[in-house]
Amino acid sequence: MEPFPTPTRSEDWYIPLSAINQFLYCPRRAALIHVEGIFENNIHTVLGNLAHEHADLPGYEVAKGVKLLRALPVFSDRLGLSGKCDIVEQNAEGALSPVEYKKGPRRKFINDDAQLCAQALCLEEMFGKAVLRGAVFHAASKRRRDVEFTPQLRSATEEAIAAMHLLVETGNIPRAVFKPACEECSLYEICLPKLTSRPSGLEQAARRLFQT
Repeated sequence: MEPFPTPTRSEDWYIPLSAINQFLYCPRRAALIHVEGIFENNIHTVLGNLAHEHADLPGYEVAKGVKLLRALPVFSDRLGLSGKCDIVEQNAEGALSPVEYKKGPRRKFINDDAQLCAQALCLEEMFGKAVLRGAVFHAASKRRRDVEFTPQLRSATEEAIAAMHLLVETGNIPRAVFKPACEECSLYEICLPKLTSRPSGLEQAARRLFQT
């Protein structure tokens, strides 16, 4: 692999790759973490960290003719992204494919696919070569799910990146939208989605006023 390029912008320009996943899972959660600096662990985040444990050890190995690069730092000056790829596979022809580790069983989520696609966009910018596909490894089922970086996925990923930048720049904290998955979120007791998803008393009064 070619020597690693280095970022050229100030640190303030870059948002973490993981923020894209968090934003698509819940914009409010993303804002609490990346605007307010609030984070709490629960069983799900701890299991997620354990799933990444081996991949987070920097280094490389060769298996069946494929070089596996672990914890590879990546960035995009164009998109304002930085972070690490759990694994980047490099085949004999030099093609690169990122692999993301997730704790759960094999299921397709747009937030996981977009995070993986964001890694591919970083690799393309850094090394000047197309990255056509990657994979998500689901630790609970020990199964791998291939992801193709289609034009639609690339577009959705770049839209999420732009929206996350806007969230950080404005400092706005979106109102909660309560859903069953909220109860599994590590910020559930801080976010209070059942309460904060309701209009405030002032908003309710204004609505009644304009309805009369």
